Amino acid sequence: MVKILILNAGSSSQKSCLYNLEENQLPNHPPEPIWTAFIDWNVAENEGILTVKANDVKQKITLDAKNKPQSISKMLNTLVEGETKVIDTLADINIVGHRVVHGGKKYSEATQITPEVKQTIADLIPLAPNHNPAHIQGIEAIEKVLGNVPQVAVFDTAFHRTIPLENAAYPLPFEWIEKGIIRYGFHGISHQYCALRAAEILNKPLSSLKLINCHLGNGCSLTAIKNGISVDTTMGFTPLEGLMMGTRSGSIDPAILIYLMREYSMNAEELNNLLNKESGLKGVSGISADLRAILEGMKDNNFQAKLAFDMYIYRIKSNIGSMLATLGGIDALIFTAGVGENAVLVREKVCQPFAFLGLKLDKNKNESSPVDMDIASEDSSARILVIHTEEDWAIAQQCWHLCQ
Repeated sequence: MVKILILNAGSSSQKSCLYNLEENQLPNHPPEPIWTAFIDWNVAENEGILTVKANDVKQKITLDAKNKPQSISKMLNTLVEGETKVIDTLADINIVGHRVVHGGKKYSEATQITPEVKQTIADLIPLAPNHNPAHIQGIEAIEKVLGNVPQVAVFDTAFHRTIPLENAAYPLPFEWIEKGIIRYGFHGISHQYCALRAAEILNKPLSSLKLINCHLGNGCSLTAIKNGISVDTTMGFTPLEGLMMGTRSGSIDPAILIYLMREYSMNAEELNNLLNKESGLKGVSGISADLRAILEGMKDNNFQAKLAFDMYIYRIKSNIGSMLATLGGIDALIFTAGVGENAVLVREKVCQPFAFLGLKLDKNKNESSPVDMDIASEDSSARILVIHTEEDWAIAQQCWHLCQ
């Protein structure tokens, strides 16, 4: 058996799981991990909550937010201790896979982590300040606890390396394009997985499909996928561009930043904090970055909550319109990630304006907690899919192939 540990660090969380796979054959569908762990750093200012599930047991552990690297060690201890023990020793782990948000221009596929790869991830921190530091923490924690176990970086940017230059380049002097200031795109692991799963659900070759995948979580992005490859995406040089998100502004007039610097003497760090951590749903609503809290605020007729929701939907709709033009049509619109998979109202409001194109949502199917399911009406001109994204499994698959 091959034991593959996955570390998936988000901007405010750490998801981990352990797969126990056959050496000679991958299963056709994602298996259940034998152990899962989730660290949530949003619950309180100075602490996080580690939730571990294994052996039909669920336990919660409080962590010190001031010492995040140590939290990974505590998390790993639950693999070999107590009621959640699933292996005898951490040395039983054969390979560790990391989701890495930004790989720059250099990496277009899963890569075994070397000092050079690790340094590249660190060098790219300015382009993914909410994520790449957490990836480095995770890699170093594994080095400390597991020594020389093989570690693999699976890059969120890799899937988007196929985007044509005319779609990826910004209209800046060409010298800046040559220096690497282009649209890289993110959430690529999720977008690629959902495209493959959509082809299975539709029982059609991926190479024949035009898809728009809506990855809507705390971070949000859309990707236009034609014949199995990414041809356009909403996130750009960093994960800040594009849609309105939980705490990120998404695209704004860049002159706003110049104005804030001149008129309010804001520096780079203050602007970064404003755009990445204090904007989006959180900033507009004044309530929360969590859409569930926004929806509750709307029930209480909170003006800012309603405004935040309407802005959020508008940005998604307008970007879908742009991608329809890029693709020249659509076979399926896909919703995935926390909001995409669970927010009935979001799917309804996003699909509504495209009825003029014949895209029609089945209300009952939409409200039935769909998973890997077509929720379009029978007479819809294109399918509408809700797909449970399996980033961890996609990473594990790539690790498994590298083990062979």
